[in-house]
Amino acid sequence: MLLKEIKEIYHRELDEIYPREEVDSMFYLIIEHFLGLERFILAIDPEIVITKEEEQYMFEGLSKLKKEQPIQYVLGETTFMDLKFMVNESVLIPRPETEELVNWVLEDIENINDVSEIIDIGTGSGCIAISLAKLKPNLKVSAIDISGSALELAKKNALLNEVDVQFNLVDILKTGSLRKKYDIIISNPPYVREMERDKMRNNVLQNEPYSALFVPDGNPLLFYRAIAEMAKESLKENGMLYFEINQYLGEELKTLLKNFNFSDVELRKDIFGKDRMIKAKLP
Repeated sequence: MLLKEIKEIYHRELDEIYPREEVDSMFYLIIEHFLGLERFILAIDPEIVITKEEEQYMFEGLSKLKKEQPIQYVLGETTFMDLKFMVNESVLIPRPETEELVNWVLEDIENINDVSEIIDIGTGSGCIAISLAKLKPNLKVSAIDISGSALELAKKNALLNEVDVQFNLVDILKTGSLRKKYDIIISNPPYVREMERDKMRNNVLQNEPYSALFVPDGNPLLFYRAIAEMAKESLKENGMLYFEINQYLGEELKTLLKNFNFSDVELRKDIFGKDRMIKAKLP
């Protein structure tokens, strides 16, 4: 079958679900991942024919996209901080705004000589912890999560990226302590309120893990409060706490951290101008 004919089928089946440009992008990602073909192949050879086996990969991918599965889950991988990560339905897909949080930490570390130990709370795919370990090899990085399946994937990602990260199964809402002290605690915890569900796309709602996304409307700072409480005991003197946050709750979170006696609380916007991350120091 001609590859250009399959591209036409992708548009016929998917253009009502996704923007046309996004369908193009997903088609090219699939031929690159499964067929090993560059995205400009049709410009060079518009009459290229693919095998029956290759057709199967293309139509399996199409079927998943029609069910509104994210392209990252279809491919089984994504890129974060220019590193490759395996992803599946047990973990959130890493977002660009989380890269901004990691870059903030990396910037600050450059100006601090004695940072040696970091813990990532709610690690999911391990993207934060593994990126920090890869880009700062002298750091001792740990990570925890409530999900055993997420931790199994994170361990595979650590092997994939050739870093040493200590992973542990921990429920931060039930544990009272991290059992040791760290220079930096970083977390991207669940922060989407139930009332915000209708603003989210179906491919997120129907596929990504609910427990990693949502918090009760009446207690949206649930995880931040628990982590801040632990951080008071688990950060070293002048240790730093970094969070990715809900864009609508920045001021509330600033107040919470100040009430826990953290100092130098700084709220930062992402590239889209939304309040998306915050840091604070333990005096």
